[in-house]
Amino acid sequence: MFPLDQFLFFLALLNPFLLSLYLIDLMVQMPGRQFARVLTRGVIMGGIVFSLFAFTGEGIFTDLLHVQFASFQIFGGILFLMVGIRFFFQGVSALSGLRGDPEHVAGSIAMPFLIGPATVSASILMGVSLPKWHAVGVVWLTLAVMMVGLVALKFIHDRVRVKSARLVDRYVEITGRVSALVIGTYAVEMLAQGISRWVALM
Repeated sequence: MFPLDQFLFFLALLNPFLLSLYLIDLMVQMPGRQFARVLTRGVIMGGIVFSLFAFTGEGIFTDLLHVQFASFQIFGGILFLMVGIRFFFQGVSALSGLRGDPEHVAGSIAMPFLIGPATVSASILMGVSLPKWHAVGVVWLTLAVMMVGLVALKFIHDRVRVKSARLVDRYVEITGRVSALVIGTYAVEMLAQGISRWVALM
């Protein structure tokens, strides 16, 4: 049976609408085909990393790094919370500085906008709760849906922005700050889960 709940949760974390806000400057600057090529490379990088975590589960922390998964959840939650707070007060422009040099844009899309504490954590939990290859399949299906959604939003944005530039900019600003609340909520949930796991191990 298809794990619909896992798929929807992972898609919520890789929400194309939310990611379009993170990548809005690239969507504005790049032609459609170039954006699709760069996004494809970033998605492949992210898919490989997510598949690794989904396939190994918590073992990559406990067996290889000799740390508890709960420690990652707590630290990742703190980082995610900092991003959410910065996003809320400074808007979308605050996130463009998280990317590196333009020549490495595909890698900087993968990290930190795809590969982040919440998505890595979700990949690990899928690897624990689902058969390994099912978890990997959910990862790639989610990434494919997310990519199609982002390319479609890029197409719509290019058409609408020419006629309603001020309206689009206002929409991005408002939606971005509202999305920061979602980021903060996921961050607090990660912290809560990590602390609960850590306390249970004591």
